[in-house]
Amino acid sequence: MLKKTEKTELLQLARATLESHFESGKIPECRNAGKNLQDHKGAFVSLHEGGQLRGCIGQLAPDRELFKVVQSCVLSAALEDPRFLPVKADEVPDLNIEISVLTPFQRLRDIEAIEIGKHGLLVTRGLHRGLLLPQVATEYGWDRQTFLEQTCRKAGLPETAWKDAETIVHTFEAEVFAEE
Repeated sequence: MLKKTEKTELLQLARATLESHFESGKIPECRNAGKNLQDHKGAFVSLHEGGQLRGCIGQLAPDRELFKVVQSCVLSAALEDPRFLPVKADEVPDLNIEISVLTPFQRLRDIEAIEIGKHGLLVTRGLHRGLLLPQVATEYGWDRQTFLEQTCRKAGLPETAWKDAETIVHTFEAEVFAEE
């Protein structure tokens, strides 16, 4: 779990990264990152404008420091989410940044173990992969089965693919926080 000050620091770093990108094309350094921000963790960054999703990109592999993952993801969410046109500089002040820090993935053995609002899902089968964050099921009022079906759809698989032995389902948790 991150301390409140660390959450604030990550949000400020994400904001500064976006602003700096549009002002100078450079990524600011994070010189005093605490131990928790230096831990290798996966994360997602979601951008909202006027309450609507404007971009969301994440990194699953915990292969570098959390603060670097957040910096990379905030820029990718703004510029590379294929569902949206790239963010323009004049939009940045109106964006609200949300960060989801991921726990390690656990292989799902029984769908009854899925707790809506607590667990996110990762569905993998061959080259297909889809992930939905824990807050998505809550936002849409989904039950376990619908959550599984929608994660399969996101992976480009049939909705019932989660029942197939070749499909691997993982759960994870996320510590979610946003700018106020």
